[in-house]
Amino acid sequence: MPYSATHKARSRERILKSATELFSRQGFEKVSIGQIMKLARMTHGAFYAHFASKEALYQASVRQTLENSRAARLVKGPLSAKHLTDLVANCWNLQELERKHKPGPESVLFNEIGNENTEIRTLFEASYRRVKKMLETRLIALSRLKKLPLEPDREAIADKSRVILASLVGAVAIAKSLPEEAERQRVLNAAQRHILRMLGVEESELESLLDASGLEGNPA
Repeated sequence: MPYSATHKARSRERILKSATELFSRQGFEKVSIGQIMKLARMTHGAFYAHFASKEALYQASVRQTLENSRAARLVKGPLSAKHLTDLVANCWNLQELERKHKPGPESVLFNEIGNENTEIRTLFEASYRRVKKMLETRLIALSRLKKLPLEPDREAIADKSRVILASLVGAVAIAKSLPEEAERQRVLNAAQRHILRMLGVEESELESLLDASGLEGNPA
């Protein structure tokens, strides 16, 4: 008896959920189809009934991660400096990466740095450009509303978005590789503070913004 459409959809979602967890932790190259299916508690042979290849599954995982990430939700929130701070501080918080669900877009980026697979490199570039565009849109809108001391110049803001991404992805990559929790949090805090200062946040306002985003509870 053939499986129902509902059963097939649920099976596909189980595979996708398991793959996203493994890809976000280990990256494309270090994860096998066998590992994914074992985590999904399904047979290896069932994989190809839902995905043509591991690359196809990875593409679906990346798309879902970016669409459902905390960053994507925050960027739709009210235009305020606090929400921008949340976008910078909370989405790239190490604790967010260590949970088994809803990885942020940074996991898509730093896990695949230097990957030689052509398809994965293409996805990496697309992910980078999407997140960069999200930041640019936010910065331009806040600068036009005079909520950030920035000129709404597209080229200048594009450069700031590049620096933000480089700082965040680098900080998370380093922090994830360190064994000591306190030092991991210091790396993340330092990157977040640097970004906020670069955006023109005054020192007197910096502490209150960080406190509102919950960063002061981390080791400093």
